[in-house]
Amino acid sequence: MRLLLLRHAKSDWGDSDLADIDRPLNARGKAAAQTMARYLKENGLLPNQILCSTAQRTRETLSRLLPQMPFEAQIQLMSDLYRQSEDDYIGLIRKYGGRTQNLMVIGHNPATELTAFNLSGTGDGNALSEIQEKYPTGALAVIDFDIADWSELEVRTGHLERFVKPRDL
Repeated sequence: MRLLLLRHAKSDWGDSDLADIDRPLNARGKAAAQTMARYLKENGLLPNQILCSTAQRTRETLSRLLPQMPFEAQIQLMSDLYRQSEDDYIGLIRKYGGRTQNLMVIGHNPATELTAFNLSGTGDGNALSEIQEKYPTGALAVIDFDIADWSELEVRTGHLERFVKPRDL
């Protein structure tokens, strides 16, 4: 099974009256989300199911991915992905992932970074170091597991297949 951990693209801090959950993407974030959408399609990294935070910036990131998908993925908007942004997402993945082969989570830091780091037992050492150092907006970790159901997910059992940042594309 494959987990795609995507941090939302760069958000706009221009309106100080907006609540954090309501911040939209800025122009750079919109472009980065488009870049990542193309990358996902070109590399066959298309999810069957997407768990997405209810924050405006994550939903806007998701909206830029959808036109690149040749089929419909099951999408769940989850406020818990916003509220749990200080912790990792492992419990939510176990609970809602089911038997989905390619599961994507679109969320926030530090939870996205912690989840990627906590689940990756093996993989390229440089990529693992990069994740621990900084998980920039719009970045994607692809982690593979030898499990039949996401409820079986355990810490450090995944293989970090790749870590991709929009600026590197």
